[in-house]
Amino acid sequence: MAGQKKDGKAAPDKTLWERLEQPAAPRASLSLERIGAVAVQVADAEGFAAVTMRRLATELGVAPMAAYRHVSGKDDLWALMAERVAAEYRIPDELTEWREVLHAYALLTRELMLRHPWVGELPTALFVLTPGRMAIAERQLAALDGLGLDEDTMMVAFRTVSAYAHGAVSSEVAVREWTQSEGWSSGAETRMGLAPQMTYLMDSGRYPTYRRYGLRSRRKDDATWMFETGLECVLDGIAARLGI
Repeated sequence: MAGQKKDGKAAPDKTLWERLEQPAAPRASLSLERIGAVAVQVADAEGFAAVTMRRLATELGVAPMAAYRHVSGKDDLWALMAERVAAEYRIPDELTEWREVLHAYALLTRELMLRHPWVGELPTALFVLTPGRMAIAERQLAALDGLGLDEDTMMVAFRTVSAYAHGAVSSEVAVREWTQSEGWSSGAETRMGLAPQMTYLMDSGRYPTYRRYGLRSRRKDDATWMFETGLECVLDGIAARLGI
């Protein structure tokens, strides 16, 4: 028997994921997989805000109410999008040591968030319960299992790497989108555009260490190096703290 949601509407008898795993009806023009795939395509091309039920109905060539028969609203839609992206994680089976598994997970997170920059805008992006996201967490926790850590500490280690990856890439995406909006296509162009402000600030004499960084740094535009170096610091910290 269906329950009731907070908004007073009847909750479906089966969860979204139970319905997703059911075989599609023969000759069905719509499926949860197709709705999720089209939603991701729209978000990749035009941004998260472009994904609406009306827009999806147009892209799918159906009436808006037809889409609502499959997904009850934005929460279901966002979950389908999160699941679609989670399916792109491919950590090689031969990786078993905890550090290499978490390292691969972080690199994949960066790759996927750069490919799907709207991921950082998903509500409660780290906690949406989808089968794919659960499989990702299970893979990390299994790699940490058997090292003498209790379950709470295993989860903290995984979430620490996850928080670093999501936070670092969200910042990278934000900077990339801002520089593009300003019409700057490279680090050199960005520094040229910011030169008047930076010159004033550096000439004030209040930031000598930052000034030295600006003059001597050779990796200002190497986002991959910065991400991977930060990741190694996080993994080194986990290893030293937990003795693993």
